[in-house]
Amino acid sequence: MAELKRTPLYDVYKEYGAKIIDFGGWELPVQFSSIKEEHEAVRTKAGLFDVSHMGEITVQGSGSLGFLQKMMTNDVSKVELGSAMYTAMCYENGGTVDDLLIYKINEHDYLLVVNASNTEKDFKWLMEHLEGDVKLENISEGTAQLALQGPHSEKVLLQLTQEKAIDIASFKFQKEVLIAGKKVLVSRTGYTGEDGFELYCDREDAVDLWKAILAAGSEEGVLPCGLGARDTLRFEANLALYGQELSPNITPFEAGIGFAVKLNKEADFIGKAALKAQKDNGLQRKIVGIEMIDRGIPRHGYPVYAGETEIGIVTTGTQSPTLKKNIGLALIKTEYAQLDHELLVEIRGKRLRAKIVKTPFYKREK
Repeated sequence: MAELKRTPLYDVYKEYGAKIIDFGGWELPVQFSSIKEEHEAVRTKAGLFDVSHMGEITVQGSGSLGFLQKMMTNDVSKVELGSAMYTAMCYENGGTVDDLLIYKINEHDYLLVVNASNTEKDFKWLMEHLEGDVKLENISEGTAQLALQGPHSEKVLLQLTQEKAIDIASFKFQKEVLIAGKKVLVSRTGYTGEDGFELYCDREDAVDLWKAILAAGSEEGVLPCGLGARDTLRFEANLALYGQELSPNITPFEAGIGFAVKLNKEADFIGKAALKAQKDNGLQRKIVGIEMIDRGIPRHGYPVYAGETEIGIVTTGTQSPTLKKNIGLALIKTEYAQLDHELLVEIRGKRLRAKIVKTPFYKREK
């Protein structure tokens, strides 16, 4: 059995009461206090996450832009210096290799932030298609990432750095910012549906940064948060999770992230022909939001029916901590995907009623 990986914060988890689980080969905290309490903190105050398991890959060289245009569904030529872009990588059949962020560090210097369980696969996929003056490096091992998320995030960081350092708009970043005396790349991005920051630092600085942020945020009610709250937060905001809403068998269009696919860009990216055909011919299936009418919680993998016909599967579902409702996302045949349409979800051998509702389930007030 392979040894589980650990982030540089592993040794301090227990100081904060962490409950640790095996998550995709990593020993990570599912919660510190409780999922509901941590979820509420992020929605109303702020929460701090260790997301150092995420992967980081640098792409450098004069051929970087051309290479990324070939590999990515979004139009990387539109990324400005100091900006980030959400995109997907696809197989030739349109299925998803991964969804990721691209940061433009310098003119021929990009940082890719990929999903933890996909890091090695993504790096191999990129290497297999390498051409021109491009150098790839997987820097995940030496990089740590913390995410401070929630309406009080900026106020907390201001106690540890200069105001101009974090006075940045959504999907912008500043590099080499001093936070609590540590050099950090500060990005106004996140995976919770709230305002917040993602902080990239050297591995050896992670513990000091973690402790400094929690100390600075103690009066603001900042809590250390685990993967459980991260999942309920992203789910309420309808942010796709690879392995559930996205996979080699689910295209970006089916998953609802078509905004990250630019079929009109000149570059002939991998999967473009298949995605264009899918769009031209109409989607056969798509992900929709569902809300239970009967009592029951839809969970990942539960089948969905229209009458006696199986029409799809639940990709994510839970009891929403914010809405106090049993809701889910389901990949179903498009012909059944009308708002308020009643469906049946099979839960523990019983088919229970649900209806299709608008997503995102939660959207923060600006």
